[in-house]
Amino acid sequence: MDINILLVDDESDFVETMVKRFGIRKMPIDSAKSGQEALDALKTKNYDVIILDVRMPGMDGLEVLKLIRERSPLTEVIMLTGHASLEAGMQGMNLGAYDYVLKPADFDDLLDKVRKAFERKQLNAKARKQGT
Repeated sequence: MDINILLVDDESDFVETMVKRFGIRKMPIDSAKSGQEALDALKTKNYDVIILDVRMPGMDGLEVLKLIRERSPLTEVIMLTGHASLEAGMQGMNLGAYDYVLKPADFDDLLDKVRKAFERKQLNAKARKQGT
């Protein structure tokens, strides 16, 4: 089953590398360069997992996370954070993020978290369906 993934990061080189690495594993991934671009993308497509950078110009990752939680409560979010903003990663989890990954991200670790976040999304969707 395909996982709909959105990567939100303002660093073009990082995004390019991640898109290639996910692509090699036959996992298509969309990207957005800002929080606003991510929210716009969310209006047109349902994402299973969003990989979201904490530090971006304009709207930061925590603000974007709050809006994602409101607009798409079942979408799982993995925060990308540098060592300097480790606290923001923890804060993101308090706001409902699935997990966080320190940059520079270890790809296998990130991939594992994406798969686990997707599994959790499926379980939550199933539970919600049974609850109605």
